[in-house]
Amino acid sequence: MRQSVMTRSIVSATAVVGLAVGALAGAGTSFAASAPAAQAPAVSAGSFGALVTQNLGLTTTQAMAVQGWLKTHWSYTGSIDGLLGTNSWKAMQRFLAKYFDYTDPIDGIAGPDTIRALQRFLALDWSYTGGIDGVAGPGTRAAFARFADSI
Repeated sequence: MRQSVMTRSIVSATAVVGLAVGALAGAGTSFAASAPAAQAPAVSAGSFGALVTQNLGLTTTQAMAVQGWLKTHWSYTGSIDGLLGTNSWKAMQRFLAKYFDYTDPIDGIAGPDTIRALQRFLALDWSYTGGIDGVAGPGTRAAFARFADSI
């Protein structure tokens, strides 16, 4: 008997959550200001991944320098826009895989393994003295900026 009360409670809570989510999904435009008819949506499902950037503290100018270096040496084919996105990080991962023990997939995600390999690179010539911990803290960011300023 106790189990059926618990089951009914879980089913009821799930139904309430489902109804609330459905109501919020249907409320979408009724609360939003209308946009001009000629304006395209800011984000579409197909373009979402391309909008993710991780400059690790670099200025736009510094990130553009890194992209230029990646284009010259590591088959970066994207635009030089100062936004280190998926394609920028894929090119960086190709470099890090060749020389700095990056062994994960070339996926363009600046995750902990990418950051560890970047830290090994930055420790070589760019005065990074912190741990090889996969955390892009102030020391990693400062060394990455020194690298960007040098190219």
